[in-house]
Parts: sequence; structure tokens; C-alpha cells
Amino acid sequence: MKYKENGSELTIYFEGHIDSANAKEIEDEISAVKEKVRPDKLVIDCENLQYISSAGLRIVLRLMKEIKPITIVNVSSDVYEIFDMTGFTEMAEVRKAYRKVSVDGCEIIGKGANGTVFRIDRDTIVKVYVNPDSLPEIQRERELARKAFVLGIPTAIPYDVVRVGEGYGSVFELLSAKSLAEILSKDPGQFDSVLKYSVDLLKTIHSKELPKGEMPDCKATVLGWVDFLKDYLPEAQYNKLKALVEAVPEDNHIMHGDYHMKNVMLQDGEALLIDMDTLCLGHPVFEFGSIYNSYIGYSELDPENVRKFLGISFETAKQIWDRTVRSYFGSDDEDFIRSVKDKAKVVGYTRVMRRAIRRGSMSDPATLAVVNNCRKHFDELLPRVDTLEF
Repeated sequence: MKYKENGSELTIYFEGHIDSANAKEIEDEISAVKEKVRPDKLVIDCENLQYISSAGLRIVLRLMKEIKPITIVNVSSDVYEIFDMTGFTEMAEVRKAYRKVSVDGCEIIGKGANGTVFRIDRDTIVKVYVNPDSLPEIQRERELARKAFVLGIPTAIPYDVVRVGEGYGSVFELLSAKSLAEILSKDPGQFDSVLKYSVDLLKTIHSKELPKGEMPDCKATVLGWVDFLKDYLPEAQYNKLKALVEAVPEDNHIMHGDYHMKNVMLQDGEALLIDMDTLCLGHPVFEFGSIYNSYIGYSELDPENVRKFLGISFETAKQIWDRTVRSYFGSDDEDFIRSVKDKAKVVGYTRVMRRAIRRGSMSDPATLAVVNNCRKHFDELLPRVDTLEF
């Protein structure tokens, strides 16, 4: 028997067979560990447990009387059947083991702050999360995806949770689907049709509403970015920026939060949304700030960034940004288009600057270059932007 302690939580690892021949010895070892750790919570990990007899079950039963809560995890199908047949699944949380998947050599079709999306075969993709303890994140994203799907947003629905190395992943069925970015990078002649799929889906997302609190509040997130920059901007600029964001009206329309052509998959002529852990509620200006960053903001000082990220040139990315704004609003009024872009840039550079500072150091020339570029844009934008509404 092995164990691991984490504060007042104790994890015990059962291995091999537990039966009358070794039950007493194992229970004595557990008693010694309990005396040392004095846990308030107990997890029994059965990943390497092949069999447990009634003698082993009595150990678990006595532990359940002494310590609450107890969670039994990584249980194989055979062992789960024993727990289920004897009623333990009604007395404690018993979780089956997750199927193991390898992504070695698999194509990467998307990558974000929270995870990387791999194609593991012709019909299946898996999003592998950065955080090794990501089960709560996975559950949260599945719930957000479910809400979007019920409202009529075409989404790829995760149908399984798997182990990938030491972490976890969500599995999606996408039959021979390709991202819009991949399609465009391989055939630039598809620009108009790819753009239409992207804008039409974006409009569909933004047309849906939910009651306040059903998804995270995008405005609150952006205000957090602004507050982070308080010590890095002149006081007048910080006050203007904060006032602009605070004045954006409350809005319960759905935003994707990280919308770009790599997060839209085309399957049988239908555009499907993926990577939905950023779904939120808010005003479209916040979405357009994120879109601007995906195509221009993050690559402005190094145009190769967008080629590495989306597989397209910086010139193509700028065209996508311009045409997205014009197509979404159905306008070629240059003053209006410039106004929308300026408002999106205010939001976009707020995030770019915050991210650069958080990920780097102000003594690092690369970080300082990004920060100074954002400051230059704020110098130009903030005097002429009096509202973020459109």
C-alpha cells in the first residue's frame, strides 16, 4: 500500500489483490498512516487494483465510518462491478477509471492558454488540458458547451473524458472536419467562403442570450485587465480606460471569448464551434477586441506569430480582420468601420499589455517592446474614443 498526503487530505493507493490473505496487514498499515496524518478527507485510488474481496471491502467500510468524505477513484470496470453489486456506489462517490489516450505524433489543430487540441484519428479530436488537475475545468467547459448547444449554437459536444499522460482530456467526434484556418492556409482561394462561415457563426453566437450569471461576465473580466494596468499607465489614461469599460452597458448575449478561425471546424458544410471554456456573456466590443488580437494584436511586432498560430500570413490576417468587421455590420462606411476598429483595439491592447507583463518582466526587452507599443496605441486611441458602444 502506498499513500500521499496533501494537507488534511490523504490518498491511499490500493494495488494488486486485496483479500483475506493480506487484508489485516493492509489495514494495519492504513491505521499507522491515519495516526500520522489524521486526515479530514480520504481518497482511495484503485488504478492498479485488480481485485478486492469481502475482506478488503470491510476495510473500506470501516474507513467510511471513521472518515467522511471518502472518494474512490480510478476504478476498473471489474472492480467497479464489485463496488456496485455490494452497494458501495450508493454509500460513497465511486469513479470509474478513465480510458488512456496517447497523443504522441498526433496533429495539433489548436492551442490556447488552457489546453492543446489534437486530432487522434480521422473522426476524433481531444483537447488536452494544461492543468494536470483539470477535471473541474473539464466539467465546467462541458456545461458551457451544453448550454450553447441547447440554445442552437452549432458546437462540437465532448462525449468522453480520458487520461493523457499525467493529465486529462475531453474527446470530441469530428468526422474528417478541418478548421477554417487550415482550409484557408491550404487554399487561399477559399477566402470568401471561409470568411462567410466565420462571420455567420459569429452572428449566431451573438444572437443568443442567457440570464445573468449563467455564464461568466465578460465585462468583469475586462475590468480586471484594466485594474492590472493601473501601475503601468499614466493616471489619466488609466482613469479614461476604466471609465470606458465601466460605461459599457450590461449585456447577456453570448460571446465566445477567443473567436478565430482555428476554433471553427467545418464538417459536412456546417461550421462548428470548439474550445468553449471561454464562453461568456457581454457586449460584442469585448469579442471584437479578442478577434483583433488573434489576427493582429499578438502579431503586430512579430508577424510570424500569426503564421505559426493560424498558418496564414500577416497580410491575410489583416484582411480577415477588416472583412470580418465589414461583413458582421454589413457596412462600408469608413468612419463607422474605423470607429468600431478603434473601440475593439482599446479592449485588445488592454489584454495584450496585461498578458505581456504577466508572462514576462519589465526588464526584458521583448516585454518592454510590447508594453511600449500598447502605450503608443493608447496615446492615439484614448483621446478620440469616447465610448466603447456600437
